Amino acid sequence: MKFRFGVEGDLTAPSEDRLTVGDPRVVDFLAKLARKLLAPAVARKFPELGSLGYFLRPAELHRAVAAMQRTDAMVFPRGNVFHLPPANVDTIFVYSWALSALAGNHNVVRISSRSAGAAEVILDALNKTEADPVIGRTQKMVTYGHDDTVTAALSRWCDLRVIWGGDRAVDTIRKQPLRPSARDLTFPDRTSWALLSVPGWQAADPAARKAAAVGFANDAYWFDQAACSSPRTVFLVGAGDTAAVRSEFLDLLLQVVDQRGWTVDAAMAVEKRVNAYELAATGAATAVDFPDNRLTAVTLADTDQAPRRWIGAGAFPFAEAGSLLDLVPAMNRQDQTVSHFGFAENELRAFATELGGRGVDRIVPFGSALTFGSIWDGYDLPAEFTRLTTLHI
Repeated sequence: MKFRFGVEGDLTAPSEDRLTVGDPRVVDFLAKLARKLLAPAVARKFPELGSLGYFLRPAELHRAVAAMQRTDAMVFPRGNVFHLPPANVDTIFVYSWALSALAGNHNVVRISSRSAGAAEVILDALNKTEADPVIGRTQKMVTYGHDDTVTAALSRWCDLRVIWGGDRAVDTIRKQPLRPSARDLTFPDRTSWALLSVPGWQAADPAARKAAAVGFANDAYWFDQAACSSPRTVFLVGAGDTAAVRSEFLDLLLQVVDQRGWTVDAAMAVEKRVNAYELAATGAATAVDFPDNRLTAVTLADTDQAPRRWIGAGAFPFAEAGSLLDLVPAMNRQDQTVSHFGFAENELRAFATELGGRGVDRIVPFGSALTFGSIWDGYDLPAEFTRLTTLHI
């Protein structure tokens, strides 16, 4: 089975290519793909593919199918789905496509010509995974330049268009009309934060602190801190010696970066300096520190000065807050993931309750910011990829 680059022929499926929700042929294919991605040699070189492989294990697939079932309605595929994932996060297209395929949809996924690294490994694994012929006929991975004609044709073909990549990408793609019965599922610009409890850190033992630094490093340095769920600003929350906590946290973080062999090239290091100095020049930052090309620390004037734009890989503005509730006014609808360390459940629950859905879709521990789930950006994806028929007798 081959995933061919290019849109070939009529994508309207004949009846023999009809898939069902949780179609065994799709489950079998995804499970085989998972085994390839979980191979030790692959997982060592691209750890993010290990996470993807885990997501595609049979137990996880069956859980996802179960989440699609309803007792009050019959569940069917939504139809044709056109995915436009971002180029800067190599694995996101597989999560989106896999859930849609699992729901029984016919899919076309546009792969950016700028994709490389892990994306190439995934495509190679897809091409080498044995599958029922129906998979090749109903699941297409394509690449093409910025061609409005092709995008327009696929937009007219689909019942659901899934757009990742930021506000500009969403606005650009939306210029191509959909059929009246179709709709968009959009993932625009998002910002994510890290919350570090000062008393929680001080109460933690050395092993827990090291584990927190490892988890945070994975959240931040995979995808060069450009993923929507990667933390941008670190909020130090609560009373205590915040300077000592910050210093120890950064020391541990740099140790992890050393151990992993992560690097930041000279151009990125210069860009981070420019952006950091800009924050200082505008009054948003009161101090900047460059202990290493791979790590830039910025002291913010206040919590409301936290930058929502990406300022470079390994760049971490810091701000202090007395409590989680003090951060509520700084949050808005653009905010996606809050990763945390050292807080009690009741503190996090009170924080989420006070936000009241006005911002922040995910609250997860350090190390889980990049862990994809079937609920993402506030969307229940299994529900989005299916349609319901009610039956009353």
